Amino acid sequence: MNGIQRQWDDFHSYVERRDVIFYYVGYFSQTIIAAMADAVKLRVEHAGAVAQTRRKLFSSFIEMAQNIVHYSADSYEKEGNSEASMRHGAVFISLTDERYYLHCANPVNAVVAEKLREKLEHLRSLTIDEIKLEYKETLRAETPADSKGAGLGFLTMARDASAPLEFELSPASGEGKDSGTSMFYLRATI
Repeated sequence: MNGIQRQWDDFHSYVERRDVIFYYVGYFSQTIIAAMADAVKLRVEHAGAVAQTRRKLFSSFIEMAQNIVHYSADSYEKEGNSEASMRHGAVFISLTDERYYLHCANPVNAVVAEKLREKLEHLRSLTIDEIKLEYKETLRAETPADSKGAGLGFLTMARDASAPLEFELSPASGEGKDSGTSMFYLRATI
């Protein structure tokens, strides 16, 4: 067995031991999210998740991917286009002891990091009934001017999760990383 095949086999074995249902790291766009959504639907169905669990997994996956598209500090811009067309991040879904875990990670600037911390700490302080009430109120409210969505993403994930959302913000590392950038990690348990 040559070195490349051995590396592939090692990685594949690691993924199987961790019960990884789906994994992607790279640039995200609306087109890429649509393709990943199809793959996630099929993989979760194949894993045997019941309909309600599939719905929760799918909606949380879409929200995580959308957050990467809207807030990742690492973007790839098309020439002549002032808006970032693709943003870098990672998502993966794993299954352990009949619980699904959705993870995402992406770099964020300091202002976004603070907003994420405030939103998620607030959500972690609420009961499930309070989360559902806030979700309904947010549906009826006007979209904030500085928002790139209706503000329902984290509420949707928190509502559908079987445990409080978990998150970390840590200084980004690596060559060329701006000191004002943090890595944002989020996990939802379904």
